[in-house]
Amino acid sequence: MAEETMEVLTREGKPWRVNRAKFEAMRASLLAVLPQEPPGMTVADAKAALLPGLDPILFPGGDKAGWWIKAVQLDHEARGLIKRAKGSPVRLYHG
Repeated sequence: MAEETMEVLTREGKPWRVNRAKFEAMRASLLAVLPQEPPGMTVADAKAALLPGLDPILFPGGDKAGWWIKAVQLDHEARGLIKRAKGSPVRLYHG
């Protein structure tokens, strides 16, 4: 059985295809830990907060979690659903 894919966006608005189940699981996990207001949360803190709740079938041992966080981040930034606070390090919050 072929895996189901979906189209997501990069920050530049370019579409690309990813595994739907992994993207949606990471989206739900990331949005559950991100605050609603700036200054937001660093990507490293968000990853640490969501790792314990990830589906072990989709992300065994947290495998590739950082890549999937970035995929959700870029897509949702392009759509205006996640925003970056000004400054460094990168801090994210719901848009």
